[in-house]
Amino acid sequence: MSTPLLIATGVHKSYGNTPALRGVDLAVAAGEIVAVTGPSGCGKSTLLHCLAGILRADQGEIRYRDQDIGLFSEAARSRLRRSDFGVLFQFGQLVPELTAAENVALPLLLAGSGRREAREAALGWLDRFGVADLADKRPGAMSGGQQQRCAAARAFVTEPQVIFADEPTGALDQLSGEQVMGALVQVVRDRGTAVVLVTHEAPIAAYADREVTLRDGAVDPTGLGVTP
Repeated sequence: MSTPLLIATGVHKSYGNTPALRGVDLAVAAGEIVAVTGPSGCGKSTLLHCLAGILRADQGEIRYRDQDIGLFSEAARSRLRRSDFGVLFQFGQLVPELTAAENVALPLLLAGSGRREAREAALGWLDRFGVADLADKRPGAMSGGQQQRCAAARAFVTEPQVIFADEPTGALDQLSGEQVMGALVQVVRDRGTAVVLVTHEAPIAAYADREVTLRDGAVDPTGLGVTP
C-alpha cells in the first residue's frame, strides 16, 4: 500500500457503558477502496462515523494528511466534510423538497459557490452517475437506485479525497445495488478517490481492494467476523 491518507490508531468509542469500538487500527491509502464488514452491531458504522469526524473517538487517534482530526473543533470537522470528505448514507438522505440538481449543488452552495457554478457542477456529476435526465425531478419521483445515484453525485460534487459510504446499497435490490456500485467504482477509479465502505453484503464487499472485518468492536484477524 502507498503512503496512507487516513490512519486510525487504537480507536475506542462507547455509548454510555456499552463499548462500540475497542482499539481499532486502520490505514487507507489514496485511491484505495476498503470494505469494513462484520455482523450487525460489531461497530462498523461507528467506526465510519469516527473516521469521517461525525463522531469524536473516546480514545485513540485519527489522522488525515498527518493532522489529528480528533483535535479539530466541531465546526472544523464539518468544514472537512464539505471539502475533503464526502459521505454517502444508506438511504441517500436527499432533501425531498429539492430537485436532484439542487440536492447535488447544496454542498457547493453551503461552501460559498455561486448558484450558476454550483448547478453546472451538479449537472456534470449527475451525468457521470447516469442520472442527468433526472436533474429537475424531486426524490419522490425517482426509484431507490436513482435516488442513491443522485446521493453519490452529491457526495462527489466537492471532489473530496475520501468517500465514506455507510451501507450505500442496503436499501436497494440486487440489480440496483450493483448498478450503483458499478458507477461508484468507475468514478473512484477515474479520480483516485479513497473509499471506506461499510457493508454486510459479500457481493458489495467484493468491489473493494481490501476487506477489514470487525468483531465485537475490534478488527478480527481471522476475517470471519462472527463470534465462536
